Amino acid sequence: MAVGRVRAADLDAVTFDAHGTLVRLADPVPALMDVLSERGVERTSEAVLAGFQTEAAHYAPRASEGRDEKSLARLQRECAGVFLEAVGAELDAEEFASAYVGALHFEVLPGVFESLERLRALGFELAVVANWDLSLCRLLDEIGLARHFSVVVHAAGKPAPDGLLRALGELQVAPARALHIGDDETDRAAASAAGVRFVPAPVPAAVTAIR
Repeated sequence: MAVGRVRAADLDAVTFDAHGTLVRLADPVPALMDVLSERGVERTSEAVLAGFQTEAAHYAPRASEGRDEKSLARLQRECAGVFLEAVGAELDAEEFASAYVGALHFEVLPGVFESLERLRALGFELAVVANWDLSLCRLLDEIGLARHFSVVVHAAGKPAPDGLLRALGELQVAPARALHIGDDETDRAAASAAGVRFVPAPVPAAVTAIR
């Protein structure tokens, strides 16, 4: 349910979506142009952006398919192939997959670190519940966020509530004592189905609603 203000005394845990809530993708076009150029393929920035958008649209509903290392490698190879086809590059998708993934860099959204520190200081358990593939855990570690979270659930399958309920089960927190923060209707629906309070991102504004 959407709420305007939440009493800290009513909560034991806060869960978060990842993309668009904790992190955002830095502009991938320059790096993608570089990895193509290294393989003898020159494309305009407009063509590369269109190719990336095609791949992103393909990946989004399939993110949860990357549940383990084997399925993640298959998903990354498939997505690299979608991108290569979209930009008209006759390269081997299996060889290109690691370069493609390596060209995608994520950054922590403004105010997230400070907000997480505040929540930890208040004594809340924190978790990430995201429709992201297995690489989520490595990403959170690389950008310095992993230390804030007791539980990370990837391939959560939102708007189904299963991922949220799994995280809360591991935290041993009842849904009625939890709050989920996310950036879209998928998060709102998952929270509602799980019986968890919901406040929309951005994170700093959501955290100020906890008093």
